[in-house]
Amino acid sequence: MESQPLKRTPLYQKHLDLGAKMVPFAGWEMPVSYPAGIIAEHTAVRNSVGIFDIGHMGLIKIEGEEALGLIQAVGTNNAASLSVNEGQYSILCNEKGGTLDDILVYRLPMLFLIVCNAVNTPKVLPWLTKQAQGFRGVSVSPYENYSMLSVQGPKAQELTAKILAAPISELKHNHCLWWRDILLSRTGYTGEDGFELIVSKKEVEPLWSRFIAEKIQPCGLGARDTLRLEAGLPLYGHEYNEETSPLEAGYAWAVKLEKPFIGRDALLRQKEAGLTKKLVGIVLEEKAVPRAGDLVFATNGSQIGRVTSGTFSPTFKKPIALAYLSAKEAQAGSSIQLEIRGKKLPAKIVAKTFYTR
Repeated sequence: MESQPLKRTPLYQKHLDLGAKMVPFAGWEMPVSYPAGIIAEHTAVRNSVGIFDIGHMGLIKIEGEEALGLIQAVGTNNAASLSVNEGQYSILCNEKGGTLDDILVYRLPMLFLIVCNAVNTPKVLPWLTKQAQGFRGVSVSPYENYSMLSVQGPKAQELTAKILAAPISELKHNHCLWWRDILLSRTGYTGEDGFELIVSKKEVEPLWSRFIAEKIQPCGLGARDTLRLEAGLPLYGHEYNEETSPLEAGYAWAVKLEKPFIGRDALLRQKEAGLTKKLVGIVLEEKAVPRAGDLVFATNGSQIGRVTSGTFSPTFKKPIALAYLSAKEAQAGSSIQLEIRGKKLPAKIVAKTFYTR
């Protein structure tokens, strides 16, 4: 079968002009890093501010009389609690309680907007369309003609407010506002304060250029991954998949079992029976960097889990990882071993959130 050509965001040429290294990701050609390098990009976000092109993310609008009913039926969180211009983190599950995708849901004045992972958009869109058939007057469609930027870091508010002349100082976490045809939300994927901007594809290039003109560091997928991993945030295909539940991933707070939704019965059974695996953080003292798939062992030599994501932490100057371990072995502070390139190295179990501001 002939492979599909990679998609490009409207900023593709801008990335090339800035010297970005482009790589395939989730069907898109995206910048992994710029000449400054991943560590410099990561450090800019932790200490100041950085900007990301996230135009590959999926945007899906849900409209109609029973739109809320559909959202409630498919999402684990309680969208009925949302006020207008408020968002929440939620998970789409299959009947077995496995994860189809983790999403952001926004309640806007005339519609609900879902932001989903780029890799899952081709799956989530038809799945939601099928589920919508049971709800009166509901339509599900791509939120076309829009792209996304993410401005992250302790100076994100100051610089975003300056560039857009926008009143965002009082904007609460997970809330959003329309400002001159831009939807700004106080959200992010880095562990820092920041804003995600949904912008017309026609306007995203000049807006990006305004941020770059202010000497804001452009950041690629590499820094986005090290930042999210330090913050203990999941990446679909690593910490989440269709065989892994949000309870196992540590997101029970986004699962409201008091309401019906697809996968609820399976999650209730899992909760009652007790989890068999748990997502944890791991820290190594040696310099070897763990990677997804590396095996985890107890000190007695028995295999107890597998790494889902790993990196060298630019903030803590040591290797860190997320891993699913046998629930009975997943005790914070416990000594374990990671097998990296055939060598077992000492490590410790810690909380999965390594970094908090």
